[in-house]
Amino acid sequence: MEAAGRPETPARPLAPGTLRRIERHAGALASAAVARMDETLPWFRALPADQRSWVMLVAQAGVRSLVEWLRSGGTVAASTEISDEVFAAAPRTLARVITLTHTVQLIKVTIDVAETEVPGFAEPGEQEALIQAILRFSREIAFSAARVYARAAESRGAWDARLQALLVDALLRGDSSDVLASRAAALGWADAPPVAVAVGRSPGGDIAAVLHAVYRAARRARLEVIAGVHGDRLVVVIGGAVEPVAAAAALSGGFGEGPVVVGPAVPSLDQATESARAALAGFRAAPAWPGAPSPVAADDLLPERVLSGDMDARRKLRHDVFGALTRAGSGLLETLDAFFASGGVLESAARELYVHPNTVRYRLRRVAEVTSLSPLDGRDALALRMALTIGRLDPAT
Repeated sequence: MEAAGRPETPARPLAPGTLRRIERHAGALASAAVARMDETLPWFRALPADQRSWVMLVAQAGVRSLVEWLRSGGTVAASTEISDEVFAAAPRTLARVITLTHTVQLIKVTIDVAETEVPGFAEPGEQEALIQAILRFSREIAFSAARVYARAAESRGAWDARLQALLVDALLRGDSSDVLASRAAALGWADAPPVAVAVGRSPGGDIAAVLHAVYRAARRARLEVIAGVHGDRLVVVIGGAVEPVAAAAALSGGFGEGPVVVGPAVPSLDQATESARAALAGFRAAPAWPGAPSPVAADDLLPERVLSGDMDARRKLRHDVFGALTRAGSGLLETLDAFFASGGVLESAARELYVHPNTVRYRLRRVAEVTSLSPLDGRDALALRMALTIGRLDPAT
C-alpha cells in the first residue's frame, strides 16, 4: 500500500514484444470476456442485442486502454484520461440501462479473463510484473466507472430538480392535466391515490439538499412525492396520502420553521391543482391562527382564508355549510341563530325558541352531523357563524 499523500512510483514499461502480442490479441480478449459474461451473468444474457454490442465496444476499448496504460508505465495521472475513454466507447444511455452494480460485475469478469489470458503473452521474466500491472489497471477502471456514474447521477439529479420545479410551477398556475401528467411521467411518478399537496416554509440553503431531505423522509414513510422550492416556500405533492395531515407530518422535518398547511386529498395528480390552491391559501392565512397545529388541514383554516380574500373558502362555507343546513331544514338555522345570540347558553336558546333544552341539544348534534362542525367547539363555531353570514349575503347555493 502506498503511503498516504505520496504519489505512486511509475512501473517500468513492458517489453515491446509483450505489448505487441497483447495488442494483436485485443479482439480475441474482448470476445472471450463477453463470452464469459454470457456464461456467468444471467442478466447480461437477457440484454437486447444492441446493448450487448455496446458492452462489446467497451470491452474492446478496455483492452486497447490496457495496452496504452502498460506502454505509459501505468502512472495514475496518465491512466485517468485513458480509462475514462473506455466508457466513452458506448452511448451515455448505457449508464441508465446497466446499473453500477452490473458494471462492477462486468469489470470483474473482464479482469478475470485478462488475468487468465494476458500473462501468456509476457516476455520471459515479465509475467509477474504484467499481472501486477493488470491489477493496478483494474483499479483505475473501477474508479473511472464510478466517475461515469457519478456524472450521470449529477446530471440526472439536476435535470430532475428542474423538471420538478416546472411541475410544481404548473401545478400552482393550474395548467392542464396533460401538462401535469407528462411532466410527472418524466419523473417516474407512480400516481398512487389519493394525492394531496403540502405547503410550508423552505428551510433555505441548497435546493438539492432540501429536496433530498424530503425524499429521504418520503422513502421511510413509503410515500410517493414530488417536491419543489417555489420562492421561499417548499411545495410537496404527496401520493398515497390516505391521511393527508398524517402524511405531511411524516415529512415535516424537511420544512423550515412556521406552519405547514395541507390541502384536501384528491383522486389523482390531474386534480391536484385544487389541493395546491387550498394549501397555498391556507399557508397565507395561517398567521391569523397563532395556535394552529402544524401540519394543519387547509379546511381547518376556512375562516382565516375567507378573511384573507380566498373565494374558494367563501364558496365552501356557503355551499358545504350554509347550503347543507338549509337543505337539512328542521329549524337548524334558527337554532344556531338563537344559540349564538344567547352566547352559547342552551337554556336561553331554548326559551328564545319556545322548545325544551333537549331539543336544542338534539338540533346542535344534527348541525355537527350535517356540517362536520360542532357549535360547541370554539373554532367550529367561528366557521359556522361566518357560514351563516356569507350564506345570507350571497344565498346562491
